[in-house]
Amino acid sequence: MVKRTRFDAEPCPVARSVDAIGDWWSLLIVRDAFDGSRRFGDFQRGLGIARNILTARLRGLVDAGILDRQPAADGSPYQEYVLTPRGRDLFPVVVALRQWGERHFFAPGEPRSELLDRRDGKPLAPLEIRAADGRRVEAPETEVRKVPEGE
Repeated sequence: MVKRTRFDAEPCPVARSVDAIGDWWSLLIVRDAFDGSRRFGDFQRGLGIARNILTARLRGLVDAGILDRQPAADGSPYQEYVLTPRGRDLFPVVVALRQWGERHFFAPGEPRSELLDRRDGKPLAPLEIRAADGRRVEAPETEVRKVPEGE
């Protein structure tokens, strides 16, 4: 078995985030958790993922503090997986990937799922990156600055 490279000590927030999410199965599990999946069987049916892979990914997401295991809400002997505050903070990431995919991987009129605002039933506005003063910012207008230790 090939040992996975770890990025949890990297000074880059993107590398550490990728390390916590792990892989594409994990991100799809998070997506399904936002869509209401809570039990092992729900994730397995929705994703068509092998039990051993799902078990490993759920364990990794729990270990990373993204999901939490708790007794089933209905009092049954099952365990449920729920998003933690850290996991719920991934919502903009999932929405950004969804909107990027809608823009770049679907032909006009091609069937797809849609994320709607429950209040008015309308699609969400495209995400935009904003500066502290509220203006829209594009990638060329940004720079990475290394933050010294202790700052």
